[in-house]
Amino acid sequence: MALAYESKVPASYRAAFVEKVKAICLRLGINPDWLMIVMDFESAGKFTSTVTNSGSGAVGLIQFTESGISGLGVTLAQLKAMTAVQQLDYVEKYLTPYKSKFATVYDVYLAVFAPAYLGKPDATIVYTKSATTDIGKRRYELNKALDTNGDGNITIWEIKQVIRNRVPITVDSGVSPENKVLPILALIVVSFLFFNRS
Repeated sequence: MALAYESKVPASYRAAFVEKVKAICLRLGINPDWLMIVMDFESAGKFTSTVTNSGSGAVGLIQFTESGISGLGVTLAQLKAMTAVQQLDYVEKYLTPYKSKFATVYDVYLAVFAPAYLGKPDATIVYTKSATTDIGKRRYELNKALDTNGDGNITIWEIKQVIRNRVPITVDSGVSPENKVLPILALIVVSFLFFNRS
């Protein structure tokens, strides 16, 4: 069975890439679809090692940053010069310290996007427009697309909603049972209305 977004991986290295993703995720103890979903989001669907964010300068499959690669023993220039398959080694190296915290696709994404917020309540504000520092304001501006209600705050809940919208329906996204209740109730109501029309 194909992985999520597998068809977006360039054909020239798709097979090797997919096999390596599966091996990495086996070691991390996560669904390989989760990592594919995160890499699709972060690489803008390109799955290349060279994709670069013009605003932040982040590069590659999970948009590595200067601060994020501290301790990985590699530079952004070196990461960008690698093939996508080679860069997967550093994706694994980056994620490994958080492996015990991965229960859902959202945990994997937060480890990449803002690891300090892993395990925090959904209402937690990650970035805010009213930050008191220039770097805080810049982080909000670079990611304001995640502020889905436009209130000037990016919360963990909003980040989860954005990722949830990218999760193929066939993938176990790690949505908790309580978050599945409303869609199920909605389906029941729609079914009731449909079958009881006069």
